[in-house]
Amino acid sequence: MAGSARESPQDSQPPEYLVVGEIVAPFGVAGEVKVLLDTDFPELVLEATHLYLGDPPAPYAVERARLHKGMALLKVAGYDRREAAETLRGQLVQVRREEAPEPGEGEFYYYQLIGLEVWTEAGELLGRVADLWSAGANEVLLVQGAQGEILLPAIESVVREVDLEAGRMRVHLLEGLR
Repeated sequence: MAGSARESPQDSQPPEYLVVGEIVAPFGVAGEVKVLLDTDFPELVLEATHLYLGDPPAPYAVERARLHKGMALLKVAGYDRREAAETLRGQLVQVRREEAPEPGEGEFYYYQLIGLEVWTEAGELLGRVADLWSAGANEVLLVQGAQGEILLPAIESVVREVDLEAGRMRVHLLEGLR
């Protein structure tokens, strides 16, 4: 999965911005911030000349970016001291959708999966994908339906087919997933 924009593909156009990370803390005294990445494309942050922060997203110039212990360190223009960088804590880091690469075969942006109907291989409707998040080794789908909430790992042995045009996915329920 590449980004985490949350929007239903059936109800609207793709989002204008995709979330690629979140600023979690200042780093050092010169205004850098730590970014917890939420993308399969870290180069979207590391090679950026500008990124979009806040809600609604506003453009910010990027002076430099680098990886450090699994996080991106980002220097935003005009934020030259730790105190200034602290004001960015909690901001989502976003890119314009058209700047992001197209997902490869069998890959999807989060926003493309939100709202899809989820059907078992036996033809039972479980509900719709209500949310999706990264859980380390894989993503987890939150499916809400008439029987309540079900958490499904987004792995090949569970998610058998995704049909964006039809607005549905077919899943194999492993023992204990209900």
